[in-house]
Amino acid sequence: MATFISHSPEETLALGASWADQLKPGDVIALQGDLGAGKTQLVKGIARGLRVTERVQSPTFALLNGYLTGRLPLHHLDLYRLQSQADIVHAGLEEYLFSPEGVAVVEWPERWCQHNDQLTRPPAWKWVTLSSVDEATRQIVYEGFES
Repeated sequence: MATFISHSPEETLALGASWADQLKPGDVIALQGDLGAGKTQLVKGIARGLRVTERVQSPTFALLNGYLTGRLPLHHLDLYRLQSQADIVHAGLEEYLFSPEGVAVVEWPERWCQHNDQLTRPPAWKWVTLSSVDEATRQIVYEGFES
């Protein structure tokens, strides 16, 4: 597990971009953090590193945004509005959690992994937890990436 302190949105973008070279088809990145912690900013960095040309935005209301122009397809899921595994399956999103054709980045993964107040982490997923330190500073704790 490693920790990165980001002092600006640009530093968060750069961290995400630096991870892109390590990504391969089938990778799933789980992003945990409160609203406004920088999850979507990190996804924008990953997209930049994958050379995605489309505008990246939060899929909160769409549940899924797909970007197909980069080195690998990027699937950005936001499970915030879903309450259970059944909701996720019913929305047709389960395939992105276990066998994406490219890379899947999942905001609010606890919606899938929470069982009886226990968080069960799929072992193959890369895990990232973002937290706000102050207005501009974020603490980003991650595992599954080379530093």
